[in-house]
Amino acid sequence: MIFRYTSIARSLAPTSQILSTRGFPWKRQFNFTRRRSRLPLRLPIQVACRETAEYHWTESSRLIDVNHFGAGFTVNRPIDVGRLVQLEVPLPYQLRCFDYSEPMYTVWGLVRHAAAIAKVHPDEPAQFRVGVGFIGKHPPLSYEQDPTIRYEPLLVNIGSTSLWRLVRRQFEKQRREPRLVIPLEILVETLDGNGQPGEREFTVTETISSLGTCIPTSLDVEVGRVVKLSSTTDGVSIFAAIRSREVAADGIPRVGLEFLGNRWPLNREVQPVLKAHPQNFSAG
Repeated sequence: MIFRYTSIARSLAPTSQILSTRGFPWKRQFNFTRRRSRLPLRLPIQVACRETAEYHWTESSRLIDVNHFGAGFTVNRPIDVGRLVQLEVPLPYQLRCFDYSEPMYTVWGLVRHAAAIAKVHPDEPAQFRVGVGFIGKHPPLSYEQDPTIRYEPLLVNIGSTSLWRLVRRQFEKQRREPRLVIPLEILVETLDGNGQPGEREFTVTETISSLGTCIPTSLDVEVGRVVKLSSTTDGVSIFAAIRSREVAADGIPRVGLEFLGNRWPLNREVQPVLKAHPQNFSAG
């Protein structure tokens, strides 16, 4: 699939130095410039995301800003950078690229960034600001075959117009930081179609870093699903995406998770565990 951006005066996106504090590999996510400033339009929007072949969700929200090429909005759950989402919004025809006479503009978008919004009060529900680039009326065939694929735009031509093609995102095989053998008791919660807690289970981490963890679980969750992890001792609560799932020799499934939106505050966990179980403090 190829989509086109016209050559318009550029405005800089947020810098990686500012955004790296949120715990994401921001340099990889923001290696682009916005072609046209977005307009602040608070229009209603419906966001649909298929996390796996069997599970999808929709959420009603409002736009923050929009132009011909993309939009920003808020949702109450994180979305992976590189995912495709379907948006439905009553966009003015001047901002559309097709379906000018339809009452609703239904367009697919590539998630380019997603960041947690700081809470004013600790008991407020989670909110995430999401930015997408529009890719057209239909998703690529590869998405229909596997909705868990994450994409990135590949520049294929530069001139009076810029042509981009969606390609599968490439990931580093080596971990960005080692995982440590630290047992932490956590609560795992799935999310229902409204973003509210669904199934829940208490378990213990087998290995963990500030970026992800591996846990045993009996929950029926597939690769691609987003779950919520909460510490049972210090109030830490983080969303995570399931990156792998394997049944171990003991017959219990293990899932590998990548934290979304924030890093796990691991430093305060290390010292007590190191004193109590020094033999467990090793890279894993």
